[in-house]
Amino acid sequence: MAPPFDWWAKGSHKGTPVVVKMENPNWSMVELEGPSEDDFLIGNTPTGTREKARGKNAKQLTWVLLLKAHRAAGCLTSIASTLVSLGSAIRRRVASGRTDTETDNDNETDNSSSNENKTVKTRFYNCIKVFLWLSLLLLGFEIAAYFKGWHFGAPKLQLQYIFTVPFGVRDLFDWMYSRWVLIRVEYLAPPLQFLANVCIILFLIQSMDRLVLCLGCFWIRLKKIKPIPKQDAVADLESGEKGLFPMVLVQIPMCNEREVYQQSIAAVCNLDWPKSKILIQVLDDSDDPTTQLLIKEEVHKWQQEGAHIVYRHRVIRDGYKAGNLKSAMSCSYVKDYEFVAIFDADFQPNPDFLKRTVPHFKDNEDVGLVQARWSFVNKDENLLTRLQNINLAFHFEVEQQVNGVFINFFGFNGTAGVWRIKALEDSGGWLERTTVEDMDIAVRAHLQGWKFVFLNDVECQCELPESYEAYRKQQHRWHSGPMQLFRLCLPDIIRAKISVWKKFNMIFLFFLLRKLILPFYSFTLFCIILPMTMFVPEAELPAWVVCYIPATMSFLNILPAPKSFPFIVPYLLFENTMSVTKFNAMISGLFQLGSAYEWVVTKKSGRSSEGDLVSLVEKEPKHQRGGSEPNLDEIKIDLQQEQKARKKKHNRIYTKELALAFLLLTASARSLLSAQGIHFYFLLFQGISFLLVGLDLIGEQVL
Repeated sequence: MAPPFDWWAKGSHKGTPVVVKMENPNWSMVELEGPSEDDFLIGNTPTGTREKARGKNAKQLTWVLLLKAHRAAGCLTSIASTLVSLGSAIRRRVASGRTDTETDNDNETDNSSSNENKTVKTRFYNCIKVFLWLSLLLLGFEIAAYFKGWHFGAPKLQLQYIFTVPFGVRDLFDWMYSRWVLIRVEYLAPPLQFLANVCIILFLIQSMDRLVLCLGCFWIRLKKIKPIPKQDAVADLESGEKGLFPMVLVQIPMCNEREVYQQSIAAVCNLDWPKSKILIQVLDDSDDPTTQLLIKEEVHKWQQEGAHIVYRHRVIRDGYKAGNLKSAMSCSYVKDYEFVAIFDADFQPNPDFLKRTVPHFKDNEDVGLVQARWSFVNKDENLLTRLQNINLAFHFEVEQQVNGVFINFFGFNGTAGVWRIKALEDSGGWLERTTVEDMDIAVRAHLQGWKFVFLNDVECQCELPESYEAYRKQQHRWHSGPMQLFRLCLPDIIRAKISVWKKFNMIFLFFLLRKLILPFYSFTLFCIILPMTMFVPEAELPAWVVCYIPATMSFLNILPAPKSFPFIVPYLLFENTMSVTKFNAMISGLFQLGSAYEWVVTKKSGRSSEGDLVSLVEKEPKHQRGGSEPNLDEIKIDLQQEQKARKKKHNRIYTKELALAFLLLTASARSLLSAQGIHFYFLLFQGISFLLVGLDLIGEQVL
């Protein structure tokens, strides 16, 4: 094809060719030349050559600018189409969804305090609605005042204007607004500024704690510090002599886990450990007869393959997971085992898991727990799983690893860990008093002097909640349980015979700072105080509190997951959005409200098991990590039924998040009147974040 201009074909190509590609171009792709050596030798080249080169470069620059304009126009078109699709999605969600105040029999557990929970949730929602209606009223009042000439900028108000204008000149509105300004200055601003200063101090303390943890992680990486088992322990296992393998009990607690039970049972049955030295307990708390039958059948198939595995089902299902584990440990044959490994139903340990964890106990009689980190098979499934991956990567690589190396204590994660059974017995065993039985046993074991080991290089695969509803309920349990436990354990911590430093670490850092203060200031500072300062501008939040420190903390949080750097802004906004759920859960647990005792099993999608089924069909007919061939047809039927059920599921509309979205958007509109730049952008984008979450537009999209 002939080039569009004659000068393009003249002469030989010099310099480095630069290829400019266009998306859906309307003309042929052209090749632009980079500058040649003659273009830089101005002093030694003829004038005509220089002019010719300049003209050629000018034409090339024109083409580049045209191409960039074409691409920019394409971006604008895509933005418009994206907004249109987002609007249609919102309309569908509002039409087909129902609010989180409505009950869902499929997702709720039996709870005698459900009526109390509803009352508590309604009170919290009513408080947010009061702030919302008040902000809307004040916004209308401020807009009217703005058009009447009251142009006040925060924080320096021209109060002399109120006193210099004679009363006779003022109309009724001016008098009312001047009284409102004086009320703000005298009565509202001081307590609001005091509360803001308190939250800022808490924010700085928590930021320093996070910075210290990150520095500790950097030191661990720099010095390449990691727990190393005794060489003779590793050599004993590698020698293959069965007499050198300790007796290990493996427990898989589950409850109505139809999506993932096969992959967990298969993974545990494939553990590289002598069959005579291991016993697998499938602890099924399912109340669905079909699920019980399927799990029983799977256990029977593995028994026929030679696995040492038993099925247990409780008739009286008290105490949730803690009661399930406590019942299993009461079996008479448990006394023959030295260690117990625990895996939740969606966890898939690698075959060498026990060989990499159990050796850390040898010749370390004070080690009670060896914990592995989690990895996620669906971390790139949607935006919600990506943001969860950032949080949990920081939790394991920074919090767990630093505390494990320098303090020998961290909260047990409830799964993917190996306990010394003697440590469990010395600590009083599993108790059913909280919804965080894993943290409970860890605290009691630490008070008894047991040490913990965290292995950052040993990973156990699992899956993340893909819907916001499942993630929200999980976070409620994770943040209400620690406050329950803190009330129960505080006297024991004070009386414990451990060092003052360990008591300080457990009371202040572990419980108060990371479990209570963090959700308190996140919600209060960024969701209540910040929008209120827009209507009471005499109380102010500095820009470094609103922008710079949160951005720095988000940068530190995202360091353990460097591939997630493009999501740093959504991560910051989403963490503040989740603060309403975490704050509500923290208050429920601290004051023993009804919702603190809720236990909802986190919904799984079973995506990893579907992938294993494909490899199963392609590779071997024997048992693999995802399941067994004789059950493939039945699994396909189950998956089809599950897909039908998901299509019938209603999408949620979260009232608290929506109310806060409108509160923040109203405050952002008010900030325009006082020209507060950084505050406006933060409130705007934070309000949009709450809006998307409130309409359930993040996470799993269910038609």
